[in-house]
Amino acid sequence: MAKEKGRKLIAQNKKARHDYAILDTYECGIVLTGTEVKSLRQGRASLVDGFVSVEGGEAWMYNVHVPEYSQGTWTNHSARRKRKLLLHREEIDKLESKAQESGHTLVPLALYFKDGRAKVEIALAKGKKEYDKRQALREKQDTRETNRAIAAARRRQRGER
Repeated sequence: MAKEKGRKLIAQNKKARHDYAILDTYECGIVLTGTEVKSLRQGRASLVDGFVSVEGGEAWMYNVHVPEYSQGTWTNHSARRKRKLLLHREEIDKLESKAQESGHTLVPLALYFKDGRAKVEIALAKGKKEYDKRQALREKQDTRETNRAIAAARRRQRGER
């Protein structure tokens, strides 16, 4: 069997990017059981309610839903168990000190396979206020309308030549 190359996205947390201002991102490995890996290879997972906490000098990911493997037997995993994250000591210490600050939290952004290994992208984030969320949506809509207008103008220009 040939070794996998590249990045294969499994799950993404778009809601986190809407609800939080992303300050810094980290890529880390996850400690998984066999049935969890098989379930992830089927492309089934949800990061919606997930969060990361540093306890006892170790980073743990909570509330990430990896459904039970359909062909699994009594060895199957529980869907929402806490999972250990693999980070360097300096990164864990830095994340722990930053997460203690008011309004800061650690959230998972994406779950993917990189060169055959399961990875998770976590972010140090600060919660947005309601008006910040509205402002971000407004800016996104404005850029979309601007791009559409530019594309329409270019189409008209090409048609006149």
